[in-house]
Amino acid sequence: MSEPSQLEDLLDRLESLVDRERQVLLEGRLDQIAQLVSEKSLLIEALRDTIPETAERIAPLQLKMRRNQELFDHALAGIRVVSDRLTHLREQGKVVQVYDALGRRETIGDAGETRLEHRV
Repeated sequence: MSEPSQLEDLLDRLESLVDRERQVLLEGRLDQIAQLVSEKSLLIEALRDTIPETAERIAPLQLKMRRNQELFDHALAGIRVVSDRLTHLREQGKVVQVYDALGRRETIGDAGETRLEHRV
């Protein structure tokens, strides 16, 4: 691909995709990440042969992609923390009250079972 208009089109599409990816990450819509990563990989592959010619144009995109990777890493770390906490609470037999996306209260754990511990 050596035609400048095709190259600019690919770069514009990649930049738009990276911006969408950032918005999806910030909104916590992680279920959409796989599709965006797939699209991004295809665009990057199409650009692979043109990188030496367009290094200056690609530098801002690289910064955006790095920023998105950091957002994704932090989102995964948060998910791991919550998962570990819920596992710990489940092992302890505790009940946790949370609110869903619509503001309804939900109970995590076995609220129906109460235990009496007798210590001697």
